[in-house]
Amino acid sequence: MNFDFSELASADAFKLLSSVVVPRPIAWVVTQSTEDRINAAPFSFFNVVSSDPPIVALGVGPRGGQLKDTSRNILATREFVINVASASLGPQMAHTSLDYVADVDELARAGLTTAPSLRVKPPRIAQSPAALECRVWQVLEAAPQRIIVLARVVAMYVRDDAMLDPRRFYVDTPALRLLGRMHGAGWYAHTDNLFQMPAPDAAGDPAVRPPQGH
Repeated sequence: MNFDFSELASADAFKLLSSVVVPRPIAWVVTQSTEDRINAAPFSFFNVVSSDPPIVALGVGPRGGQLKDTSRNILATREFVINVASASLGPQMAHTSLDYVADVDELARAGLTTAPSLRVKPPRIAQSPAALECRVWQVLEAAPQRIIVLARVVAMYVRDDAMLDPRRFYVDTPALRLLGRMHGAGWYAHTDNLFQMPAPDAAGDPAVRPPQGH
């Protein structure tokens, strides 16, 4: 079947997109208000889109027709931290998705603690195995109260035992045991069920360009 998105309600477009763009990485975002209140919430419309410069994209929709606390804090302070969600932290991550009022500390409610960041004011989640410290690069208003944030990663934390070779920046990715967001309500995937696919042999094919330097 073909679907013309110009003829679809936004809720139906969401169903289609979130069912086929999977698994999606989870950005467990910690922000801090101008009054120094901490907010935490997970988002799955997220990915890295550039390494030079290091840029991530984060989509944050509205709640009840208003900006979410995450959006307000990012727009006001221009800083946030993206924590990754490991399988063992799944219940706590889901707990922080509840619609708490603005002055509630979601991390405390979920039994989590924070640790200081290196370059930005908002803290990271101490229990998360990795975190990206971000500063806003550009904000796009996709629709009323719905923003897409492009942010530069200015620092990164990775738990010591998840580094294979710190001098060469090799991370033991399966050891992070990260969760991926799937379709529908409550469906997730483990991202440690991996296989390696060899690159096709293009030797001698004149139509294939030679490898480029990094």
